[in-house]
Amino acid sequence: MSHDTSPGHVKKRIVLHFPGFEPLDATKHQARYQRSALKTARLQDFAVKVGPVQTEGSSRYFDVDSEGPDWQTNSRVYIFDHDDLVKHLSNRPTLIRMAGGFRSAARVIWEGGALGYFRHAWRFGLFFVFPFLLVAIGLALSVALGTAPYWLAMESWLLLVSGMLAYLAFFKFFLPWSERWHTLHLFDDWELAVAVASMEKPYFKQWVEDRLASVRAAMSEPADEYVISSHSMGSSIAAQVVGALVEREANLFEGKRVVFVTLGGAILQCALLRCADVLRARVGAIARVRDIFWFDVQCLTDAINFYRCQVVALTGHHNAPQPPIVFIRVKHMLSPDRYRRIKRDFLRVHRQYVLDADVRAPFDFTMMTAGPLPAASFADPA
Repeated sequence: MSHDTSPGHVKKRIVLHFPGFEPLDATKHQARYQRSALKTARLQDFAVKVGPVQTEGSSRYFDVDSEGPDWQTNSRVYIFDHDDLVKHLSNRPTLIRMAGGFRSAARVIWEGGALGYFRHAWRFGLFFVFPFLLVAIGLALSVALGTAPYWLAMESWLLLVSGMLAYLAFFKFFLPWSERWHTLHLFDDWELAVAVASMEKPYFKQWVEDRLASVRAAMSEPADEYVISSHSMGSSIAAQVVGALVEREANLFEGKRVVFVTLGGAILQCALLRCADVLRARVGAIARVRDIFWFDVQCLTDAINFYRCQVVALTGHHNAPQPPIVFIRVKHMLSPDRYRRIKRDFLRVHRQYVLDADVRAPFDFTMMTAGPLPAASFADPA
């Protein structure tokens, strides 16, 4: 694992970004990136222009031109979103989504994932339990309401009325109310997490295979450096895709300055499941590639990451190079008013890794992907 922080500005950069589990396609990711980049440019005092999304074969990318007093950088940002998988899961009927979520939760427990979460990052364990416990309580209360005439020894015909009330209470009141915590979205998230870990679902296996050609093409473009960035669930997906290329075409990375940045390190969400043999092997394979420098960005106030956990070691590769951990503080990146508005929304805090800051901070996603400094320099924020 090389660590090149040599002086000199990056003139040409290729970014391969694997976003987290969000209902956003490449166009929406570009819009978010543009909003953040413009704010960062004003804060950091440089000019930036973010181009529109372009399609070339199955690849989708946009160009970012940045310029400061004594530097000029062009970055081409490839977006490897899995919006199609998110829509595949979220467009199903509610009952099917609920059944799939509870089935996935049971699988996570059976595969030892839940025990691993509480052992290594108890807050992530609570994040796992939360949506299923919340919906289970709602279901229990609705069943109690629906059967109330029976256990209160009331007239049996009242069961029809109580059943209708129970249905309305759960589907028309409780579920809409619970969506403030993105409950069904998290049900879908855990269903995909099991698919990513097990590699048993044909739709995900095909998704990985379909992305290999796009990654290969992006890595074949001439550039000063190649940044593979991933956020949340996207880190496990990136490990599957990049790891597959390392296994099949290790020479693709030779002689290149490649930086793998995992944001909100959640690879262990999938990798701690016993069935994730392929994922764990690919994590080790990536860590051992000399030309790939990997670092992990974590945050104490983000409940959806494995804070202070060494991902490579915990996937069984104690003798492989361990990615250094960069710690950020969301509170120190935002204005007091903005932090106060978001601090109780755990998914919003979790997204901050890829969003703009209000003050100049040691780590900034826009500066890392569009600025003049080598991406590896952000592994030494001090």
